[in-house]
Amino acid sequence: MSFRLLVAAAAARRLASARMASSSSVAVATSQSVPLMRCGSSASHGAHITAGAALGSVLRHQRRAFTVSAAASQGGAQTLVEKIAQQHAVGLGEGESVRSGDFIAIRPRHIMTHDNTGAVIPKFASIGATRLADARQPVFALDHDIQNKGDKNTAKYHSIERFAAQHGNRFYPAGRGIAHQILVEEGHAWPGTMVVGSDSHSNMYGGVGCLGTPVVRTDAAAIWATAQTWWQAPPVAHVELRGKLAPGVVGKDVIVALCALFGNDEVLNHAVEFGGDGVSALAVEDRLAIANMTTEWGALAGLFSVDEMTLRWYEARAATRPTAAITPETVAELRRSVAADPAQWRADADATYAKRLWLDLSTLTPHVSGPDTVKAATPLAVLEPQRVAIHKAYVVSCVNSRAKDLREAADVVRAVQNARPGEHVRIAPGVQWYVAPASSQVLADAQAAGDWQVLLDAGAHALPPGCGPCIGLGTGLLEDGEVGISATNRNYKGRMGSKRAHTYLASPAVVAASALRGFICSPAAAVNGEPAASSAAPAVAYGIEQPSLSAQSGQPTPAAQAPIAGFPAALSGRLLFLPADNLNTDGIYPGKYTYQDDITRDRMREIVMENYDPAFSTTVRPDDVLVAGANFGTGSSREQAATALLAAGVRLVVCASASETFKRNAVNNGLLVLECPSLVDWLRERFATPLTVVTGLDARVELTVGRIALNDASGALVFEADIPRIGRAAQEIIVAGGLENWVRQRMAASAD
Repeated sequence: MSFRLLVAAAAARRLASARMASSSSVAVATSQSVPLMRCGSSASHGAHITAGAALGSVLRHQRRAFTVSAAASQGGAQTLVEKIAQQHAVGLGEGESVRSGDFIAIRPRHIMTHDNTGAVIPKFASIGATRLADARQPVFALDHDIQNKGDKNTAKYHSIERFAAQHGNRFYPAGRGIAHQILVEEGHAWPGTMVVGSDSHSNMYGGVGCLGTPVVRTDAAAIWATAQTWWQAPPVAHVELRGKLAPGVVGKDVIVALCALFGNDEVLNHAVEFGGDGVSALAVEDRLAIANMTTEWGALAGLFSVDEMTLRWYEARAATRPTAAITPETVAELRRSVAADPAQWRADADATYAKRLWLDLSTLTPHVSGPDTVKAATPLAVLEPQRVAIHKAYVVSCVNSRAKDLREAADVVRAVQNARPGEHVRIAPGVQWYVAPASSQVLADAQAAGDWQVLLDAGAHALPPGCGPCIGLGTGLLEDGEVGISATNRNYKGRMGSKRAHTYLASPAVVAASALRGFICSPAAAVNGEPAASSAAPAVAYGIEQPSLSAQSGQPTPAAQAPIAGFPAALSGRLLFLPADNLNTDGIYPGKYTYQDDITRDRMREIVMENYDPAFSTTVRPDDVLVAGANFGTGSSREQAATALLAAGVRLVVCASASETFKRNAVNNGLLVLECPSLVDWLRERFATPLTVVTGLDARVELTVGRIALNDASGALVFEADIPRIGRAAQEIIVAGGLENWVRQRMAASAD
């Protein structure tokens, strides 16, 4: 029988090789190797934080161990992510609780698709579906390429609208706004619910207490057809926000700083829960911005709990902008529900987190990200004296184009105008400034407040409510040699235009000030005419805490449950080691073959890993267990990266970490992927070259027990580690032979 599935291990259950910090300078000492290494409940994670180079001189960092209660991990304590996921899980056994690492079937409140609805429709048809399982779930919102009036794009938009009309689901046309903003405004992303989207910034819903997370297009088609898909509950990191932001410091500064302070994949493929006394003073708009950019931080979700600030925000919306979901009655019921059972709306006090991070908001100043990466950020006070010239400025996108953002940008213009009575304040010569509201409602609010006209009078170019230049579409893209400053969420090279341009990210107020002066500067510098002479910046206080060795010891491995019929309990094979980190999809399956639709399975076997190691195809054997470094499968969303490995006979990839998009594509095409960084560390102590190492070791993976073991040529056990167990939801997909077959079986069962 064929054995195929993706498995992503959760960091909360898997344990890294023993590393302990040897000094306050955050140096990490690797543990001594031993003939037999057991990685399980007795090992710990090590912490290793390196700030972006620009931040290094002005940061102070602390770390300490924290204790995880074994009783809590065995009992009923849950994180907020686990609680919300449990409310949307399907088929749990009696008394079964969702924990990080569990594979579960989920029925989300909504599934959002945007322009990519046009690609999901044929997937929906290809699996034989003819109707939506629940027409209330799908939400379509056209937002990406709305400036494109060409025949092809117009026809695509019309076809999406016709599909929605035929099936009776919610549809928002081009011009209504960015999908994520619409879901929040309309109340589709509702506190305490789970909403998924076929877009990476679905994390944004966490700003209103809704568990938002991305899925791929095949998942969207599966939800349309069956109302559910699979999800692996990720490890959860807790971020404690302490103190209060100073005036002029906003949510964008918080997340820009977090991306740089913790820029070594500390929260990669985690869900992030925000807490601490600093949260209560954060406006919902700031929470939405922070949650939105947890995507760039590497997280799968960013979640704030519902509090008084959230409730008051909804009450104001219900009074001024009511919708079918947001009414005085529904919001009153929300308040009653939170008051009646407050424990259900927050994480348990003794919940187990994979790690804990903290940031003192009172020490934070405005920051600028980049250029060209979110992993480096510079305090504005340090960057401003450098007078970095800009050519284009942007207040657009789903992260920072709400009414509050536009007001803050307009207030900078007003302040400069007040300082120069009698002048007509406009953008600096040679600068182009683009502004786009996040939605038509935002535009109406900004117009009513006078903010929109202030921006236009200052010389800003108005763009329609949509994504536009943030994703390199439409008017105002960066050209060769240009420098842009943007209130968007991504500044990767080529993202907003030319790969030969440079992009910085900042708050809307800093963008506005920079547009008026022609170089990156603060609102104060725009008002005063010159930047401050001093480049000094206060230290930012932050830290990370990891589970201690003693805290993890003695925790029993949960008992294995019997597999479903047809599911193999264990998998064995020869171990091949690929030492490289960041082995991307182009290395696995070269891009030049991606759109050659007639490539056979035999040909895929010949070209797999061609760009990484041309000898791989002659080295690999059927049933080999492939072990790779960190961030495996990063890059594009091409599904052939998974199917080519299957064609080569690989059924299992074990890696230090993997791209979440690759994982989801893998499960939907039938490839098993586990994360076990301790194994990779152990192998690297013994093997460094060549590109593909035939280790001489045999691996045995016990899938229902949750364990991986290695034996040498003599049969001696040399390594052992805990891994997540494979639950029923995953087992069903394995036995079905992949997600599409699973969907067909579900549809056939419902038709009987």
